Amino acid sequence: MAEERRKRATEAFFGRRHGKRLRPRQDAALAALLDRALIKLDAASNNVAALFPSPVERVRLEIGFGGGEHLLSELARYPHTGFIGVEPFVNGMAKLASAVDEQGGAPANLRVYNDDATALLDWLPEASIAEIDLLYPDPWPKKKHWKRRFVNRANLDRFARVLKPGGRFRFASDIDTYIDWTLLHCEAHPAFRWQAESADDWRRPYDGWPGTRYEAKAIREGRTPAYLTFLRV
Repeated sequence: MAEERRKRATEAFFGRRHGKRLRPRQDAALAALLDRALIKLDAASNNVAALFPSPVERVRLEIGFGGGEHLLSELARYPHTGFIGVEPFVNGMAKLASAVDEQGGAPANLRVYNDDATALLDWLPEASIAEIDLLYPDPWPKKKHWKRRFVNRANLDRFARVLKPGGRFRFASDIDTYIDWTLLHCEAHPAFRWQAESADDWRRPYDGWPGTRYEAKAIREGRTPAYLTFLRV
């Protein structure tokens, strides 16, 4: 327990790593996914195009993909785009692994990372990513925990460095304080401009949005999601 607490102390932007014990089939699917698609920062070239066995037209990054509903949908919609999915929570990565196992294994345009996204962001080369998605991140609702919210000046600097000019940062949440927080931080950052001309621009889900279990829960509980898009200027 003491070792786990020391480990947790370094995890600034995400909470627990493990949930329920995985079933044998989940465990096998997870091992297969990590063997085929895991990015190892100390062993891989940071040429993002070289991460994928087939040529890709662009590369997108999704941080904290949860159960993988959105990531799986986008993989199918854009087979010529490379996707990097980040999820430190083992059970979330296992959900994605089980889904791709049912489809015959990880698609060639998918790579995953199972640790702190800031390390990956610092490893990525400048202007290498076309789009970053941060969808329903942990809101850390207590004020004393706000410093653990992923949206902050340092991480927006990281986003600005790795996004291509004209690239997009998309943020979705059902927590009004985190929505306001993100708007304030992005409006204060010189590299980002909010793409919204009317209320529909943030009330309507993104094009092709599949919905997620987190979103369904929020709507059931009476919370209204917002879908923000910021342009890298």
